[in-house]
Amino acid sequence: MERQITIPSGELELAATLHYPPAERGSDRPRRFPLIVICHGFTGNRIGANRLFVKAARAFCEKGYLVLRFDYGGCGESTGDYGATGIGSMISQTKHVLDYAFETDCIDPHRVVVLGHSLGGAVTLLTAARDKRIRTIVLWAPVMYPFNDIVRIVGKKTYETCMEYGSADYLGYRLKKQFFDSLSAYHPYQEMNNFTGDVLLVHGTADDVIPVDYSFLFQKAFWMRSEGQCDKEIILQADHTFSSGEASEQAIAKTCGWLLNQDRRKREWYGWSI
Repeated sequence: MERQITIPSGELELAATLHYPPAERGSDRPRRFPLIVICHGFTGNRIGANRLFVKAARAFCEKGYLVLRFDYGGCGESTGDYGATGIGSMISQTKHVLDYAFETDCIDPHRVVVLGHSLGGAVTLLTAARDKRIRTIVLWAPVMYPFNDIVRIVGKKTYETCMEYGSADYLGYRLKKQFFDSLSAYHPYQEMNNFTGDVLLVHGTADDVIPVDYSFLFQKAFWMRSEGQCDKEIILQADHTFSSGEASEQAIAKTCGWLLNQDRRKREWYGWSI
C-alpha cells in the first residue's frame, strides 16, 4: 500500500509518499518494520530520474521495509523556495521526516536506514553524523565536496551571476547567495567519523556528474573509523542517475541484497562479543 502524505518542517510542507510492506497473512500481531528514508539530489524530487526512487521504494517494500520518500522544500510538490535555503535546511527537513516516521509507532528504531543520491547523499551523511537514530546509510553516487561539485554542475557563469546580483536562474530554480554559502559551510568528508554505523556506496563507472573516484575515497576514509563497516558496489557503464534499465535494476538489487545481508548478520551475531 502507498499513501501520499504531507510532513511539516518549520514553515515548509514536505510532500511525501509512504510505502507499506505487504501484510502478513494470519497474523494479528502489530509489527515494527525496518525503515528506509530516500533523499533525492540537487533540484530533484521523490520520483527520481526515470522513476528510480519509485522503483527502489517498491522493491524495498517487497523485502519487508517501510519506505518513506519525500521532496525537499521547493522541489517536487513541496512548498518553499529551494534556492533560498541550503544544506542546513535540508538536514533539518530530513530530521523532521524521521520524526514523522518515528511517530507512526510501526518502525523498528534499531533498523533505520537513510538512502541518499548525489547531493542527497551528502545530506544523508551530514544528517547521520548528527542524528543517532540513523543506524545505516546508503550513498548512491554521493557528492563529496558540495560547493565545488554543485558549482561545477550549474556552471561558473551561473555562480558568478548569483554572487554579483544576489541570485541566478538554473533550470527554473532561483539560486540565491545563501544557498552557495551553505554549500561551502558543510564538509561531509570531514564529518564521516561522527557516524559509526554501516555504509554502502553505489556508483557507476560512466558517471560524468560526480566522479566514481569519490566512492573509492569515501570507502577508504570510512574504513579508518573505529566502528562501522563500509562496502562498495561499482556498476559498469552506469551513469549518474542509473538511467538505463539494467543499471537501475543493479543498483536496487545490490542495495536490497546488502541490506538483507546486514540484517541477517546482525541477527546471527546479536548478543555475541569478542
